[in-house]
Amino acid sequence: MEWLNYHHLLYFWTVAREGGIAQASIKLRLAPPTISGQIHALEESLGEKLFQRAGRRLVLTEMGRLVFRYAEEIFSLGRELMNTVKGRPTGRPQRLRVGILDVLPKLVVRRLLAPVHTLPTPVQLVCHEDRGERLLGELSSHGLDVVLADTPLAQGSGVRAFNHLLGECGTTFFAPRALADKVRRGFPKSLDGAPLLLPMPGSQVRRALDQWMAARELTPRIVAECEDSALLQVLGQDGLGIFPAPTVIADEVKRQYQVESCGATDEVRERFYAVSVERRLKHPAVVAISEAARGDLFQ
Repeated sequence: MEWLNYHHLLYFWTVAREGGIAQASIKLRLAPPTISGQIHALEESLGEKLFQRAGRRLVLTEMGRLVFRYAEEIFSLGRELMNTVKGRPTGRPQRLRVGILDVLPKLVVRRLLAPVHTLPTPVQLVCHEDRGERLLGELSSHGLDVVLADTPLAQGSGVRAFNHLLGECGTTFFAPRALADKVRRGFPKSLDGAPLLLPMPGSQVRRALDQWMAARELTPRIVAECEDSALLQVLGQDGLGIFPAPTVIADEVKRQYQVESCGATDEVRERFYAVSVERRLKHPAVVAISEAARGDLFQ
């Protein structure tokens, strides 16, 4: 494995920041030949020239500018580390690394994450969208602070994590006005034979919808099945069929996609969870998400 000598990098970074070896030698309290030798050693280890002469001045090469950007980040993180350990303000926004299950409706995710932006301390959101197995792997290795999901973590998954129920709601069906007016009369029986847009088989909400329709002997005409709920809603906006969405975002769905409600049921429940490696949530932003979801969004 190749190792970077951070002393060499520090001397290079100081020369680049101070504008020359003479100025850097004052800053570092080292003789100019010592600094020159350390930079030469760094160039040899990298196999690249970092400075070039422009008259009597040293200027960064293209590779030197790249290395300098990395050095800026490295030493900035070092300062932040020391400030954090010593309990001093870091001057950087706190980061929240969120894993988002790819089947979650984006409008629900937006509502769940909204409280993060109202905290007194700035928070930088880093969002990763993927399948559950990959997100839980990242969570277990502390690559994520929390995972937003529509199902609790299954026992025996091999990942030590805890499920925090954020809330639940029923399901509402939407369509453009002409179709919605037809289906609204006699709902839910009017869904029998009607064009329907559904999530993919195997998803939690699809299983609930299938059971609900089977119990009522409803056989709609399935026009499309989509993993992405946003695509489902766009197709519904185009008039291809009726689509379901969580009741908690009914107003946003109607406003954003210019559709109307055909009917709703509380028997098809959609649940949302925050999955974390902590039994008790500690990250201030995750606590804010949980409190706002339970006290406002799903109240």
